[in-house]
Amino acid sequence: MSTTSSLIWNRLSPRFDRHDQPKFLSVGVDTVEPELGAPAPDRLISGDPKFRTWNVEEQDGGLYAGIWEATPGKWRIEYDEWEFCHILSGVSVIAEDGGDARTVGAGDSFVLRPGFKGSWEVLETTRKEYVIKL
Repeated sequence: MSTTSSLIWNRLSPRFDRHDQPKFLSVGVDTVEPELGAPAPDRLISGDPKFRTWNVEEQDGGLYAGIWEATPGKWRIEYDEWEFCHILSGVSVIAEDGGDARTVGAGDSFVLRPGFKGSWEVLETTRKEYVIKL
């Protein structure tokens, strides 16, 4: 499970009846309080990265959307889920085991599919919008 989804998965927030929720939802850092986190110690490669996650949408069936931010550092990632990412700011390098390393920055969009294994290195504090399907 990726760092973003494990933060979401481990949340202990109250559940709301979807019928009471608005049908239009703004995605922004001012809509919910951030969850704080960091890579698991056994995944840390270098630095002291810290995460903030503003999970603004959570639906039954494992669908999540929000904003994630990480400070500089490098850690191992393994995806069991599907994730769409759109980089809002910063610079990161995502390297796939046995594959290419890709530098991503503001304006870049990509999908990480289940089974992706490699590393995520934040060179400049990176903020992304995400949609995750477990």
